[in-house]
Amino acid sequence: MSPVVIPEHLPATEQLNKENIFVMNKRRATTQDIRPLQILILNLMPTKIVTETQILRLLSNNLIQIELTFMQMASYESKNTPKSHLDSFYTTFNEIYNKRFDAMIVTGAPVELMEFEDVDYWREFTEILDWAHEKIYSCMFVCWSAQAALYHYHGIHKRTLNQKLSGIYNHKVINKTAKITRGFDDYFDAPHSRNTEIVLEELIENDSLEIIANSEIAGPHIIASKDRRKLFITGHPEYDKETLSLEYLRDINKGLNIEVPHSYFEDDDPKNDIKVTWRSHANLLYANWINYYVYQETDFDLNKK
Repeated sequence: MSPVVIPEHLPATEQLNKENIFVMNKRRATTQDIRPLQILILNLMPTKIVTETQILRLLSNNLIQIELTFMQMASYESKNTPKSHLDSFYTTFNEIYNKRFDAMIVTGAPVELMEFEDVDYWREFTEILDWAHEKIYSCMFVCWSAQAALYHYHGIHKRTLNQKLSGIYNHKVINKTAKITRGFDDYFDAPHSRNTEIVLEELIENDSLEIIANSEIAGPHIIASKDRRKLFITGHPEYDKETLSLEYLRDINKGLNIEVPHSYFEDDDPKNDIKVTWRSHANLLYANWINYYVYQETDFDLNKK
């Protein structure tokens, strides 16, 4: 198996090794006679180390060697991740502007209740999206970044929900021939955690986009551009078992009027254990993206793109 190549001493390494997930450092990877996929991760989450581990866990479950570059916003100072960690493992847009990547993942961000243009780093973010449209073959946008990218690329708006959408929701595969859902069951579960939704009417009317998987409650979950070079994931398939529980307790402690996450705890009781029903499809989603949308589509010579 060819694993994800990660920087030495990245905190996620210890946790992934405990889970018997195969990762390697760059020194070992250079002894293998293959070109690893170059994937850029724009991490907008406040708890960057946690998010790194979640994404690495999913990317590691494939046979293709991947080399990662982590990027942060230069126009915004992260308050929840040690500066030493960012200095050691993260780059900025200016530093990678002239580099080539096969693919990019953009995480969610806790700014969804703000208007897009009011987000501190919106201008830099849209510059990155325009650059990625020209320079990167395949992009995956998750949760807030999916909404933001749909707005920037396609003019699709978002709207605020009356109640936060939080929990595990069942989805139906609409396009059963799409490679991104190859091997999926007809129905599958995925986590959602958001206060906004995209305007479905605008999405349906857009001829350049397709809904691949949809939930009667949570709405569209997997959306793809017709050329399959952009995927918009409105949920959080990367979430760990306890993530929604921690978010729920955080909101309760803030005094928010928040509902128990949907179909998450046994018998919907926070005192009970958590039902993990989304992990297999999350792994398959990432594996299909890496294989069918990146590896089989990009040239061996990265500079030919």
